[in-house]
Amino acid sequence: MYRPLIRTVTLGVAEPHPIPEAVVEEKALLLRRAEAAFRAAGYEVQTVRLSTRSVFADLAGRTPSDIVSYAHRLQTVLDGVGIGYCSLGPADAADPAFPLHTLDTVGDLLIGAEALSCTVSTGTLRHGVRCEASEPVARIVRRLAEETDQGLGNFRFAMVACVDPGGPFFPAAHHEGPSSLTVGLQGAGIVAEALREVGRLDPAAITRRVGRALSEHAAPVVDIAERICEETGPAYGGIDLSPAPAGDDSIAAAMELCLPGPLGGPGTMAVTAALTEAIRSTGLTTCGYNGVMLPVMEDTRLAQRWHEGTVDAQRLLACSAVCGTGLDTVPLPGDTPEEEIAGLLTDVAAMAVRLGKPLSARLFPVPGKKAGDRTTFSSPYLVNTTLRR
Repeated sequence: MYRPLIRTVTLGVAEPHPIPEAVVEEKALLLRRAEAAFRAAGYEVQTVRLSTRSVFADLAGRTPSDIVSYAHRLQTVLDGVGIGYCSLGPADAADPAFPLHTLDTVGDLLIGAEALSCTVSTGTLRHGVRCEASEPVARIVRRLAEETDQGLGNFRFAMVACVDPGGPFFPAAHHEGPSSLTVGLQGAGIVAEALREVGRLDPAAITRRVGRALSEHAAPVVDIAERICEETGPAYGGIDLSPAPAGDDSIAAAMELCLPGPLGGPGTMAVTAALTEAIRSTGLTTCGYNGVMLPVMEDTRLAQRWHEGTVDAQRLLACSAVCGTGLDTVPLPGDTPEEEIAGLLTDVAAMAVRLGKPLSARLFPVPGKKAGDRTTFSSPYLVNTTLRR
């Protein structure tokens, strides 16, 4: 039986910041036990990760320099225990009481701390969209593009809206409550396998077949995760069935098996909506986005369609109305004005609040390159494509 790669096993940390070194060591050991259990069952585990409470909320009374110093000490601790991914949660800029001038701390925190991720929330159902927060977030995006190696700091940062705690996928993952374990699959291959059998634009058949395939492949993973939790102590928090792609393991290519033409053309919204319904039909305990992911530079076919122009930011934003994540790993020319970046961020937040669904925006302006140029990222996790406006 085909076994999907487990993209992440994420442990939510209950303890508030500042997290003692001994706690990090304990959580690292638990993650290694979980990783070993999945590997023993024949699954490849790509990453194990820690997700924490919001460092910005827990350390709200500290100075920005204190928060940055603590985060960089935490990076050293993570290096010592071999954990390469730790999300520090969102700065809740949607709250009108949040001081927007302190958002500069986010860039200071992420620069030079490659294991750390965090986000800024600009929209919640409680507060609505705080439009004026988009401009300082756009400045963070610009700064990470200019002050981190190849701009890859933006891989570890996103604007989020209506994203609840408890999901496994970064950078949006954050935690509240007792410790819990969650799982995220690289599930594009599961969808492709199912859609080859459907082979046509038939939303009802797509939902049935993909829903059944996801249930069949995810149920054994859930069983192992629940057993790990029983043996080690954390609660089981659920599985995010969003079919994450990676390079040639492409969700875009899978979707085109049922489309009359390339992704972005007629039928794209129908297939996206049918897949989202399938993802949410399994009856399994789920968490996180739990919808279709369309990350431009993590998917070879999607990057190709971006290059060709059949997919652009506005088409992806339209699909976000019926899918999972918003605008993800979207490349932008380096001369894109900050107000234009802020406008994209505000659009994503507005859609999330209007529809009451979790969305995020992870944008990659490329300094020194203009529309028509090609990106030259060396990360194995990114697919290069053409910059478009």
